[in-house]
Amino acid sequence: MTLRPFRRLLAAIALPLLAACASSLDDLDATPQPLGDFYLGHNIVVASNVTRGPLSREASEEELEAAVKAAIDQRFRRFDGDRLYHLAISVDGYVLAQPGIPVVAAPRSALIFGVTVWDDAAEAKLNDTPHRITVLEDLSGDTIVGSGLTRTAEQQLESLSFNAARAVERWLRENEAWFTRFPAVAVAAGE
Repeated sequence: MTLRPFRRLLAAIALPLLAACASSLDDLDATPQPLGDFYLGHNIVVASNVTRGPLSREASEEELEAAVKAAIDQRFRRFDGDRLYHLAISVDGYVLAQPGIPVVAAPRSALIFGVTVWDDAAEAKLNDTPHRITVLEDLSGDTIVGSGLTRTAEQQLESLSFNAARAVERWLRENEAWFTRFPAVAVAAGE
């Protein structure tokens, strides 16, 4: 079996998966559901103690920090609450898949990081220890055989960063009470 028919077979199998993934990738175009009084203040991302996983392509600390910071900004600058919260993210590990043997050893990219949320007005952390999150790249037609074959390291990192920001939003929504504890104070007319 040559590679061309093999790819066609994989594409036919992956088509339904692509349809399922496509709707999740455009969620930034929609108006976000409010997240209580959340308004992003500082977006701090550090990768000074990052560990590169086995068989991973190389990414510098600066590249990791810039990609995750951009994805967090893109996702969270859309919220317009009236209370500042800061996000501190520590990128702890990553794997950017190298080209492998399709299907047999199709590596997937991954990003491991910790998140801490700071309440600016209270001058306090909302979570005592960083919340650990691991994200993988999306499964799509071009990653089903391993993204190392079809994507550059930069494309893999962009995808992982997008998924990281989306995972942070899911976690914040699970803890939405943090952002609704302080009801707006009604100001009497003339004050």
